Amino acid sequence: MALFAGCDWGGESHAICVIDETGAVRWRATIAHDAEGLEKLVQQLAKFGPPADLPIAIERPTGLLVDTLVEAGHPVVPIHPNVVKACRPRYRAVGAKSDPGDSYLLADVLRTDGHRLAQLVPQSDAIKALRALVRARDDLVAERVAIANQLRALLQSCWPGAAEIFAEIDSPIALAFLRRYPTASSAERLGEKRLASFLAQHRYSGRRTVPELLARMREAAKPRIGELEAEAKGELVRALTQVLEPLVAQIRGITSRIEHEVAGLPEGRIVMSLPRSGRINAAQIVAELGDQRARFVSEDHLAAEAGVVPVTYASGKQHGVGFRWACNHRLRAAITLFAGNSRHESEWAADVYRRARERGCDHPHATRILARSWIRVLYRLWQSDQAYDAAKHGAATRIRTTA
Repeated sequence: MALFAGCDWGGESHAICVIDETGAVRWRATIAHDAEGLEKLVQQLAKFGPPADLPIAIERPTGLLVDTLVEAGHPVVPIHPNVVKACRPRYRAVGAKSDPGDSYLLADVLRTDGHRLAQLVPQSDAIKALRALVRARDDLVAERVAIANQLRALLQSCWPGAAEIFAEIDSPIALAFLRRYPTASSAERLGEKRLASFLAQHRYSGRRTVPELLARMREAAKPRIGELEAEAKGELVRALTQVLEPLVAQIRGITSRIEHEVAGLPEGRIVMSLPRSGRINAAQIVAELGDQRARFVSEDHLAAEAGVVPVTYASGKQHGVGFRWACNHRLRAAITLFAGNSRHESEWAADVYRRARERGCDHPHATRILARSWIRVLYRLWQSDQAYDAAKHGAATRIRTTA
């Protein structure tokens, strides 16, 4: 008799339920999230037969519990939390969440709809490491942008000139300048000689001369604030600067590590061969695609995963097209970023984007259309394990010959 298991993930414990092909509960328990608990879970599940014959449904596709189950030999089937939420009314009168109830729900959905759900395919250690680095960097960059915006808004209220002198407020030289001159009064005696010495010390590589930088700083608006307020905001400038400096340094270190790691992967070399992909953007794409080439059964499957194709629906005489929300959002952000950059180097990409805009599509929509076109190319490269060659790209060749 076929068996199915469902596991509701928890922070300190996990609810597990095993049912048979009729839906009857064969075993139900709560397992602690520690070494002893996970070991007991594997031992108990082994009593039902070979691990390969007992698939387990779970809401999260990663983590220590998932690694333990995969290592034991169980087929693990991730089910999106939105699917679980939508199914709850079928199993209880109250829509509130219940861990034991959700574990049965997961097992029963696997029993009835398992043929439509994809089994988790473990990625290599190299891909797991790259994914951890890329996602951590993306989160840190978001934090950097938020703090930099806070610092820029603060400077606009007390010293706009400091926000104007350098192009990026969170660049190392801009942060060093703010650490040394946190208020307008602290820079009153700053002249060309002192500024030139500061720029030389920090290896300024900008295109503006010292007089131009001083002019930008002094021509900015001068807010009317009291001495106490200026002093307090100067302390805040110092505090935000001290937060940003190590954050920027750590992002720079992680970026170097990512660039090195992605260049050593076959998948990385494929994506980096695409026009204007870059190493970081290529790493973002590879981290979400993984290295299991058979994971995507077709280019349409990959396009749906990346969220670059719409969802069509029809009911009676009504037909419509909707935006695809269910997808890998990180992959969509990475592939659309690449698509937007590629049109500045590839004539074919620029033509696809231009024709989409001429049809009335706005920039995000036109970029997704271009990304869908690149998905076709990427899928073929992925399956053939070949780098991109514009000379072999038929559509790109036709654009060049007719231009």
